Amino acid sequence: MIIDSHCHLHDSVFSDLRATLTRAIDHEVWGVIAVGCDPATNAKTLEAATHHGKAIWPCLGCHPEWTRLTDAAVEEVESQVVQHHSRIVALGEVGLPWYCLEGAPDPASLMVGGRERLGRFLELAARYDLPVILHAPHGAAVEALSLLRRHAIERAVFHWHKAPTEVTRQIVEAGYHVSVTPEVVYRQRDREMVEWIPLESLLVETDSPWPYQGEFEGLATEPWMTSRVVEEVAKLKQLPVDEVMFRLSTNTCQLFDLPYA
Repeated sequence: MIIDSHCHLHDSVFSDLRATLTRAIDHEVWGVIAVGCDPATNAKTLEAATHHGKAIWPCLGCHPEWTRLTDAAVEEVESQVVQHHSRIVALGEVGLPWYCLEGAPDPASLMVGGRERLGRFLELAARYDLPVILHAPHGAAVEALSLLRRHAIERAVFHWHKAPTEVTRQIVEAGYHVSVTPEVVYRQRDREMVEWIPLESLLVETDSPWPYQGEFEGLATEPWMTSRVVEEVAKLKQLPVDEVMFRLSTNTCQLFDLPYA
């Protein structure tokens, strides 16, 4: 069995969560790490976990690419974390802006504000001993790594990781995890990364409902696809699928302090 380590179950496409989770179980995906992005999606994530507690582990986050979020919204997310820290398994999705910087009238200010916000959330993670699920693609990864070190964060995953090899190596050597999505089935960049990263440093995810290409073209992205990601990781590592599934599941349980299956 495996866990989808990053999924947006708050999205409206998941109107029938029971059916979504049943399909996941049918493909040996026995649980979902459900992330939030703002106060409203955080609340929906907590509600979903309340009704499906054996299959959904909630996280509260503030997405760094959602530039419309006001200071008041950020403060509300902080309050949610303080109120519900005992119910959640991580802070996420949090991180640094990257994609929204392109074409922005003042990208430097966006990045400064992003650093300040991430620092505030890392302080909360340290206070409540929570792992962190990071959105820090490409050039944002090195800055995020620096902030993790500055705040003495011991547990973190760079979700849907995309960064230069040397930065990735520093992340792994620091003891943090990186995760891969269904893109690993067809994207050479991801495949090459999986080949050299130690299995102990990997997680798998779908980032549902984000759409994918290749064999997933036209399919609705759901947590069940995590099992296909595991198959591809096993192929790249030239190891039995069961062995890889067990190791990846163990990684996820250790990172988020979950009970082992």
